[in-house]
Amino acid sequence: MYKIPNILIIDDEPLMRISLSDALKIEGYNIHSVASGYDGLKAIRETSYDVIITDLKLPEVDGLQILKACKQYSPGAKVLMITAFGSVETAVEAMKQGAYDYVTKPFSMEELILIVKRLIELRVLEDENIYLKQKIEEKYDFSGIIGKSEKILEVFEKIKIVSPTDTTVLIAGESGTGKELVANAIHYNSSRKGEAFIKVSCAALPETLLEAELFGHERGAFTGALKQKKGRFELAHKGTLFLDEIGEITQAVQVKLLRVLQEREFERLGGTETIDVDVRIICATQRDLKKEVQKGNFREDLYYRLNVVPIYLPPLRERKEDILLLAEHFLEAFSKQMNKPVIELSNIVKELLLKYDYPGNVRELENAIKRAITLCRDGEIQPGDLPEDICRMYNEGFTIGEEINISEPLSDAISFFEKQYIIKVLDETKGNKTLAAKVLGISRKTLWEKCKAYGLNK
Repeated sequence: MYKIPNILIIDDEPLMRISLSDALKIEGYNIHSVASGYDGLKAIRETSYDVIITDLKLPEVDGLQILKACKQYSPGAKVLMITAFGSVETAVEAMKQGAYDYVTKPFSMEELILIVKRLIELRVLEDENIYLKQKIEEKYDFSGIIGKSEKILEVFEKIKIVSPTDTTVLIAGESGTGKELVANAIHYNSSRKGEAFIKVSCAALPETLLEAELFGHERGAFTGALKQKKGRFELAHKGTLFLDEIGEITQAVQVKLLRVLQEREFERLGGTETIDVDVRIICATQRDLKKEVQKGNFREDLYYRLNVVPIYLPPLRERKEDILLLAEHFLEAFSKQMNKPVIELSNIVKELLLKYDYPGNVRELENAIKRAITLCRDGEIQPGDLPEDICRMYNEGFTIGEEINISEPLSDAISFFEKQYIIKVLDETKGNKTLAAKVLGISRKTLWEKCKAYGLNK
């Protein structure tokens, strides 16, 4: 949201103060002007300013004292000094102490306005950078990984313990379980979060290209190497390198990677200069590397170098209690993204989501919800809005109705269906009545009363 910039003018000359105020008000800025350094200090303590324009020579409290107060009370403000020609040396000293710029009297109003516009643009850019950094840190905070199941809480605990260290981490889990998200969380909660976070998909590149990507190359190292190129290890110096699908790298690359992990040094392809690096390594794989070691596909010494702290991400089918929590999270996020009104999951959709096994894990659920929001028309997602694999169970129909005797009254048939349906939902939620009540769309008290009426309370 756009915010009108606040500018403070401190000048004991009435004509200069009024002229500056009038000119900057025409530019659309909020202006506050004061006639003394004391009043300027009071204003700085009470209000946040984007730009502060002050005369260097003021009675009692001068511009350097104003600058010192700005550092304490309004560190983001850009200070512009106004000085006489004979005081330029002092103005330069003020810039060394943190003032952004200075203008010498006499100056044109157009010149000053251009400087102020530049200061405002810089201030806006800094605010945007701070905002983006905060959003990145929020995104990759532990809260960015959704779940309340015991298994995912164990993952949270490991992230919390390992993040502040420089220990190498091996994240294992099926495709779509969120391995990259865990790597992000570890980096952005570490002491290296202000440094580079470089990602490499080892499965996406053939052996020769992967070597060049990791270690860089010198000009002429191979056909097409027209200039020197830094590798990902160099680019990640002082930061973190995330090697995704580490189980796909060849034996030749494994040998070079092992050396970097042991010695913290390497040479570019075609080069002789040894390059030292300080890099934290986080790896991820959907393969069982221990089995790959036994098969002879993965070096045992490298495996133990990488597997210092293992983090296992369970598949979604092993954390059923997280499914609806994740679905609601994606529902809110994509509804905002697509500018759609509030959309809800119908009770039958909740039941289908809980019943499905998700071979594609969290990524598959995320895409299913995104598709459902796109197709949903009436504010409530129905089975037909879901991907075919998930709604197939609904299309095949429920079999519990086949046990009903068609000679029974409708009320008895409805009660029979309701009882069997509650049994199925309780079975799917492993007896968790809070979760079952949410799936059924009723309160926990109502579910308890129905269970009591049907003799299901054990």
